[in-house]
Amino acid sequence: MADRCRQVRTGHRIGCALVLAAGALAVGCGPASQARRLDPPGGQGRFRLVVLGVAQDGGLPHLGCTREGCERARREGRRVDPASLGIVDTATGTSLLIEATPFIEAQVARLHEIAGRASHPRRPVDGLVLTHAHIGHYAGLIHCGREVAATDHLPTWVTERMAAFLRDNGPWNQLVALGQIELRTIRGGEPFEPMPGLRITPIVVPHRQEYSDTIALRVEGSERTVLFASDVDRWEGDLLERLLDGVDVAYLDGTFYDGREVPGRDLSEIPHPPIVTTMQRLAGRARDRPGSIRFLHFNHTNPLFHEPELRREVERRGFGLAVPGESLLF
Repeated sequence: MADRCRQVRTGHRIGCALVLAAGALAVGCGPASQARRLDPPGGQGRFRLVVLGVAQDGGLPHLGCTREGCERARREGRRVDPASLGIVDTATGTSLLIEATPFIEAQVARLHEIAGRASHPRRPVDGLVLTHAHIGHYAGLIHCGREVAATDHLPTWVTERMAAFLRDNGPWNQLVALGQIELRTIRGGEPFEPMPGLRITPIVVPHRQEYSDTIALRVEGSERTVLFASDVDRWEGDLLERLLDGVDVAYLDGTFYDGREVPGRDLSEIPHPPIVTTMQRLAGRARDRPGSIRFLHFNHTNPLFHEPELRREVERRGFGLAVPGESLLF
């Protein structure tokens, strides 16, 4: 599908336009080697970040969904994977995966293509960061077990509460006991370096905490800073402004467009800030720095998956919609 991708200049940035195929989101922008880049003209940086998925936890098509968008995706054999990022050190080929989604194999394969090398079979990536214990963000860990990859002490950065959840509950505790993952605890507001020169600061955000707390990630490379905040209940107080302070590109929670797309569900049980609310708060930033605010984690019912004119309107307002395969140097 690379021929369907087009680069668009958005202010001082280069953006990858969202692609429509038969009225729905295309799965990606072709092979990773042909993926479109968000680098500004003359952009430099030691690290390359790549978007490996943009959907909510269940992806598209979605189990139990009989809407036309899901049915069309099934007929056409298309899939949009859950939100995940990969980071590659361009100097060494070392790779880091942010989130272990249920579709981890395909996402790591794409990351390998971009990194230019495959890791050792028992170390498919060099490190893993998990933001919370909802299935689209950690359930892929099951592939690290003896039934599949049997990974060897895979460094896995998690909060203390997330670590306790994994240690105390099966089948995840077997991964810890057998040394298939090596838990490394992190705390909100305290930076850590999962690879030399890459600085990540976890920031605790309000989100359903059935099993763990939830963190956003401020990721600082050699040239730019990226924010990953795929899940949050609401932008309380000045939380959004604090998260964006000093950030060049932000990937934000875009689960619901305006909340009306999930009739029959109690949104108080699955809260997310509607895209329309976020756009209202960030209108000035989007106008001044078009393309720097990029939504992902789209629910399968989100009309941005299926309504081309609505997508164009969001982009006309200066906001970006993340595409699988897009990448940037930072």
